[in-house]
Order: sequence, then C-alpha cells, then structure tokens
Amino acid sequence: MQTSSTNICERMGCSQELSEFKRGTVIGCHLCNKSIREISLLLNIPQSTVSGIITKWKQLKTTATQPRSECGQCMKSAVHKSRQLPAESIAQDLKNFM
Repeated sequence: MQTSSTNICERMGCSQELSEFKRGTVIGCHLCNKSIREISLLLNIPQSTVSGIITKWKQLKTTATQPRSECGQCMKSAVHKSRQLPAESIAQDLKNFM
C-alpha cells in the first residue's frame, strides 16, 4: 500500500535528484550520438532533464550537482510577508537584506 505522500509525489511530479550513474549514462548516450528524445525514452526521464544535464556537462565538464543558492527563496518570502507595505519600504528591506 502506498502512502499518501508517495501518491502525491507521483501525481504532482515532485523533483528528485538523479544519481551520478544516471547522469553519466545520459552523457554516455549523448556521446554515442543518441538524440535527447531517444535518451529520454531509454532512461525514462523528461527531455528537459536530459537537455539540462547535457548543457551543464558542456559548460562545466562535470555531471556532479552544483550547490544551490538560497537567496531567491529568502527574498521571495520577504516580499510575500510585506504585501501591505508600500513598494519603497519593500525595496529598502531587500537592499538591507543583500
């Protein structure tokens, strides 16, 4: 029996990080001249994910995950908390935040 959270993740498409092996397999298929669509169907992952892995590999020459910035989420929550304040006040808060 599946838990409700597992069922929601399946329906809503909760993001999961691909293993290093799977990312390496994407690059291996790419080097063997497989198309993004073929790789996507073969490995059962979205075409956008395949494309992103290949793009990052071309730019960084690695398939390792890179650290994520937390700044965007903090600024987003700061704006949502102060919706009733004037725009100037929000702008000043964001300047002080950075």
